[in-house]
Amino acid sequence: MEQKYELVSGFENFADILMMKEQRLMQSTATTVDEYLKSVTSERLVAVTKLRELCLTTLSDYEESMQYGMPSYSKNGIVEVGFNSQKNYISFYVLKKDVVDRYRNQLKDAGKGCIRYRKPEQIDFAIVEKLLEETAISSADICP
Repeated sequence: MEQKYELVSGFENFADILMMKEQRLMQSTATTVDEYLKSVTSERLVAVTKLRELCLTTLSDYEESMQYGMPSYSKNGIVEVGFNSQKNYISFYVLKKDVVDRYRNQLKDAGKGCIRYRKPEQIDFAIVEKLLEETAISSADICP
C-alpha cells in the first residue's frame, strides 16, 4: 500500500519537518530563551545552559530566538542550530549535514541533523564546540 505524505505549509524543507516531528511531544510555549530555561528540569539545566553559552559565543553572527518551540540560532533568517530538553533526551540540532558527518563516528546517537543525549553527562562539549565552529564557517546548505 502506497503511503501519501502531505507537505505542511511553512515547512518546506527537511530541517523544518525534522524539527516539527521532534517537537510534537515537547514543544515549549516560551517566547524567549531565558523563559525557556526556567522550564528546564534541574537535572538538565546546567547542560542546556552550557549549550546556550557555546552557541552564543561560537555563533556570534547568528540570531538567537525561539523557533519550533526551542532555542534556535539563525543566520540570514535560516535556522542552522537548535537544542531542546525532550522527555527522554536532550536534542542538539546541527542542520549542516556536512558538519555532522565529519563527527558522526564520535557521536553516539546522531540522525541526519539531530544528535540525542539520553543523559546530560553524555554531552561532549568539546565536540559540540567543534560542531558549532564548523557550522559557523560552513557554506553548505542545511539538510535537504
